[in-house]
Amino acid sequence: MAGYAFVALAASAWGTWPLFLREAEAAGPLHPAIESAFAMTVMTLASAPFCLWDRVRARPRPSQWLGVVWLGFSDAMNVFLFFRAYQTTTVAIAVMTHYLAPLFVAMAAPLVLRERLTRRTLGAVGLSFVGLALLLSPRAVAPTHTEGIGAALGAASAAFYASNVIVNKRITPVFSGSELVFYHGVVAAPVLLLLVPRGGASGLSGHTVLVLLAGSFVAGAMGGLMFVWGLRRIEATRASGLTFLEPLVAVISAWAFLHEGLTLGKALGGVLILTGAALVVTGGPGQRITVDSTRAAD
Repeated sequence: MAGYAFVALAASAWGTWPLFLREAEAAGPLHPAIESAFAMTVMTLASAPFCLWDRVRARPRPSQWLGVVWLGFSDAMNVFLFFRAYQTTTVAIAVMTHYLAPLFVAMAAPLVLRERLTRRTLGAVGLSFVGLALLLSPRAVAPTHTEGIGAALGAASAAFYASNVIVNKRITPVFSGSELVFYHGVVAAPVLLLLVPRGGASGLSGHTVLVLLAGSFVAGAMGGLMFVWGLRRIEATRASGLTFLEPLVAVISAWAFLHEGLTLGKALGGVLILTGAALVVTGGPGQRITVDSTRAAD
């Protein structure tokens, strides 16, 4: 149950990102690479102390280190594209398209991770996705070119996020959760800094920096650590089902603090998401991954 709790808390923390980003952007527009670099740098520094006690005493192969490099690059692009989607469109559309990722994971896990894809898991993911469509229905938003771009950015971030889950699960036998957060952040932070335009950080105010640091610690560092700690304990498909809590928290937060509407259909969608998450948690044990540390990336 600790694994389920960690993933649920991580997803809930990620759902608070729109609040931090909107507050940081209140004084003026920010490049998403700056926001992403803040998040990744704080996450990397915060995870470093945990590496002293949370370690896996195994000797990673070169291919497994390449997995860490890909994890860093793909997570950098995931965060960058997702934050850009938040800037381009509404919270609803950005989160809805980003949450194509659990469906990508559910389809890829049996092929890549040899996890058993049960009908219960498929039903739970399907139910949650129906709830997600109701919760985040963009019908009240007139379709525009800008909204289409925002949706495309969210979907692209979903593809990178799905690869994060798969690669993370493949290399966890030889890296602890804390080590993965730290090592992949060492790769991701410089990638994001390279995306910051020249002079892009010159207008940062003290308030903006404090808000970005707070969001980077709560939604970035603590969310990231809890997710990888939880992913070591439960299957990737079930972890992906529980991450549907992120859009639930995001939409409720946007309704309560950012004045985005919450209709009866959206409330019903939230109930379906929670039902799907409950089905994932209460399902019987699926087939566990039994690869050893010398074959995890084969």
